[in-house]
This record gives sequence, structure tokens and C-alpha cells, in this order.
Amino acid sequence: MYLKVHRIPGAGEVVAACDTDLMEVTLMHGEVEVRISGGFYGTQTATEDEVRGALADADNANIIGKEVVALAVSMGLITEKDCIMIDGVPHAQIFRI
Repeated sequence: MYLKVHRIPGAGEVVAACDTDLMEVTLMHGEVEVRISGGFYGTQTATEDEVRGALADADNANIIGKEVVALAVSMGLITEKDCIMIDGVPHAQIFRI
């Protein structure tokens, strides 16, 4: 999986994670193109434990892909019903309030 933590001064962090096989892939959601890129999801791969740790501490996360979504489900952060499908790929956003 790819992982990037965006640190926003005064606003916290956004954890972005995607499955490895989705990097640089463009998905279609109706007429909208969704591009999975290293600029947002990072350019370094991460272990499952690293992604798990980042998600466990995240107040805000953006995840896409079967593997990373299954990890978030197994952690109890989301359910499969919380996901939308984009071109057959599960996507979720997580916000802790």
C-alpha cells in the first residue's frame, strides 16, 4: 500500500492510503475522472502495520482500494456500507469528530 500523511498547520493531518496496484490509475465515476497519484497518496510503499498505525491515529483519512479498505474495516473504523464504489474500487473517507 502507499501511504502519505498530509500535515496541515493549525488543521491537523489527513492520512491518505491506497492499494499498490492503483497507483497512477485513473478510475471513472460517471463523467468524473478520479486519478490515483503519488502527489496525494505518496510515492513510498508502506507496510500493513505502518498503514494501520497511521489510520489508528487519524482524525481524517482518505482511502481507496480493496486491501486498505479491508484493513480499515478490520480495525472497526468503517463498515463496507460506508464505502462508495468508484469504477468497481471501494473508497471511503473517515472523519473523527
